[in-house]
Amino acid sequence: MARKKIIVQKFGGSSVANIDRIKAVAKRIVETKTKDNNIAVVVSALGDTTDELEEMAFQINKTPPEREMDMLMSTGEQISCALLAMAVKTLGYDAISFTGKQVGIKTDTSHTKARIISITGDRIKKAHRENKIVIVAGYQGVTIDDDITTLGRGGSDLTAVALAQALKADVCEIYTDVTGIFTTDPRKVKEARKIKTITFEEMLEMASLGAQVMQARSIEVAKRFNIPIHVRSSFSKEEGTMIVKDTKKLEDVAVRGITNNKSEAKITIKAVPDKSGIAARIFTEISKSGANVDIIVQNVSHTKLTDISFTVPKSDLNKALTATKSIAQKIKAGEVTADDNIARVSIVGSGMRSHHGIAAQMFKTLADNKINIEMISTSEISISCIIDQKSVEKAVKALHQSFGLGK
Repeated sequence: MARKKIIVQKFGGSSVANIDRIKAVAKRIVETKTKDNNIAVVVSALGDTTDELEEMAFQINKTPPEREMDMLMSTGEQISCALLAMAVKTLGYDAISFTGKQVGIKTDTSHTKARIISITGDRIKKAHRENKIVIVAGYQGVTIDDDITTLGRGGSDLTAVALAQALKADVCEIYTDVTGIFTTDPRKVKEARKIKTITFEEMLEMASLGAQVMQARSIEVAKRFNIPIHVRSSFSKEEGTMIVKDTKKLEDVAVRGITNNKSEAKITIKAVPDKSGIAARIFTEISKSGANVDIIVQNVSHTKLTDISFTVPKSDLNKALTATKSIAQKIKAGEVTADDNIARVSIVGSGMRSHHGIAAQMFKTLADNKINIEMISTSEISISCIIDQKSVEKAVKALHQSFGLGK
């Protein structure tokens, strides 16, 4: 007997924001299900449930215990997967909902940002043999001790891609509220153009630098196991964007997209003694706090003292600041300042490897628009500038036009 095609579908929070949308998603799932394929659906929490649960937790405790946060946050997905299974059943199809634990998603013990160690998927395979549509609660797993964990913001994407790998799925479809991956956020720049095909590498860079469409960690897994991803809209039948391994056609495109990220903050340590080992001491202390440091800039010293600035996610600012002030005292540095009114604007494209003058064009465009650059970071296929947050929309529009990315 021929092997059935396996399709993994993931529906985000906006796709299941209310009862009518849940019913529409159920109809969409049923339309995809035929006698020749098996469907596993991963679903996020309804609408703004995650934000609402988080807000309640912070009203009770300004620093809620991470284990209890995972117990709380995982409930959102359990509600939506049960409701969606009910909706599918009303359409005459057999469906069953599972939690992360029930499908065998084992993670490490890093509460609120756990990493998947393994997936058995045995119960999904059994349900597929019984011709059932499987609905899985995204964003969650369990440790070896059966403690519930969550996979970080956007973690349902990671659940879907990891399940696609475990089930050897033919395709992983990510349904969202936009019709694909765009050259920049189409809600902010009306000239933004949908990209038909993009490489894992470019998508990973865009996701890491602030594109909100998919979680960066999910792209890493898809890239490692070469799982084709189709990003498309829950609200239309339009073809979306395929995320694939390299394609030759993309080589000539210097810049594929513009991203921005307003969720970063900058910390500066002034008058740092300019001697060997100091930077190691500073960043060792900060790493112990659990804060993620990104861009680092150290000024050239002419006075045996230097300033060091670095960026961290806003969510890590308080713990990073506490650690920085502590180490600054120990090394007899000067004042420590923080600025959470910054934003990162980035250009991304694998064609940068073979095109010159891209950085110059970016800096000139920002200068022509009187936007000051505070920090610069580069990779092989991206250039990022830290700028004042109030200038970010202007910067994105100007760069999008400068690099000819519009319709």
